[in-house]
Amino acid sequence: MKSKSSTNPTLIMIGLLLGGFVVMLSETALNIALPQLEQQLHVNTGTIQWLVTGYLLMVGIVLPLSSMLTKHFTTRQIIIFALSDFMVGAVISALSSSFAQLLIGRMIQGIATGLLLPLIFIVLLAIYPPEKRGSAMGLVGLVIMFAPAIGPTLAGIILGALSWQWIFWLFVPLLAIALIITIFFMQNVSELTKPKVDVLSIILSSLGFGGLVVGASLAGDKGWGNPLVIGALVVGIVCLAFYAYRQLHLDAPILNLRAFGFKKFSVGTALVMTDFGIIMSSMYLLPMYWQKGLMVPVALTGVLLLPGGIVNAIVSATAGRLFDDYGAKYLTRIGFAITFVGALMLIFVTTHTAYWYVVLAHVLLMIGAPLAMSPAQTYGLNALRGPVAADGSTILNTLQQILGALATAIATSLLGIGQSTSNAGGATAFVHGVHYGFWFTLALSVLGFCLSMMVTNQKEPAEDPLAHDAESAGQPVDNN
Repeated sequence: MKSKSSTNPTLIMIGLLLGGFVVMLSETALNIALPQLEQQLHVNTGTIQWLVTGYLLMVGIVLPLSSMLTKHFTTRQIIIFALSDFMVGAVISALSSSFAQLLIGRMIQGIATGLLLPLIFIVLLAIYPPEKRGSAMGLVGLVIMFAPAIGPTLAGIILGALSWQWIFWLFVPLLAIALIITIFFMQNVSELTKPKVDVLSIILSSLGFGGLVVGASLAGDKGWGNPLVIGALVVGIVCLAFYAYRQLHLDAPILNLRAFGFKKFSVGTALVMTDFGIIMSSMYLLPMYWQKGLMVPVALTGVLLLPGGIVNAIVSATAGRLFDDYGAKYLTRIGFAITFVGALMLIFVTTHTAYWYVVLAHVLLMIGAPLAMSPAQTYGLNALRGPVAADGSTILNTLQQILGALATAIATSLLGIGQSTSNAGGATAFVHGVHYGFWFTLALSVLGFCLSMMVTNQKEPAEDPLAHDAESAGQPVDNN
């Protein structure tokens, strides 16, 4: 990977970050419109959630291939294609008149997201020295954390004045700006080695990650005991097992899974996955609770979600800088402890809960999740050196998005189970289902806190003079 010092790193990153902001914004912006879309498109909750998980399905299929693509195409070429692709998907979605057409548009957008997300980290690692990555990662935190948090608010404001189609029209001018900036300032940051493409690995990766997402998504509608659900999950697990085995035995793997030989990277990745699962599950449930549980109009729902979005932006922007000063150990622990309190509060909501209580719980989630996210990302990626660093970024982003899809699907499934077990109906039954979903968010908070106990004080991997030979071969050298 080549570092570009001749150009201001900010100019290189700005178009990529703007594009990344839009693609991450799209992950949750549609959530607030889901109840409305159910009625307009005449589908049920289990089906409508495919607009979220279908999008994430494509992200999960494309992401593992991104490291390989950077060896065949320049950074500039990939980003230009991804931004253009997302614009096409946004236009298709905006012009949709049926669920199928809207789903196709969303899945096209998912391809772009799968290409863009890992490049944000690959470019960042190439153009910033280790001592400045924490602060730079704070800017990335605005993309990864703030965009999904502010998505429902922006969508709610749009829905209050216009139709849901305008959510997608909003993306187009922002992407056009990102595309122009990229054309003028983006440089290539990776070497084009053009290794032989292993077609079998691509097939196994697609079936593996796709099977997990499809199985979990179908479970939201058909139940976890359904033969189709079980079959999809089994296919996904088996294919991923063969995929992992093959990558570890290929001379030129599509994805170098030896990155997991670095303990810090493994811990950082697990923390990021868990944190993103908290965000995706809570931001899927909260907008629907406001509308179906508290009967709040869609425009007001967006306003009530705004405080959490603002707090998320502030914490995301400062968390990276805090990592530079204090490391990841205490930031991740404090972050997950705060998300636990927020999730616990949401378990006790009713059809008559005061607005301020729900807003406070949301704000706590939006403090804790970004406080842990950026330090966890930097902690994990800083453990990697040499050729494996680009693969580490791809692995981290792939698993983050896969868990996001699974978390959304599981939250949907638990929501349905909770509703079906309620003796009441209407809003009361829906809130009962929401409780089930937020128990899952709470469990992820506990898991994240437990994982954070494995984080050390050390901010950077210790330099090992004997590590270079192993690095050049792509082998892990852990300094824990």
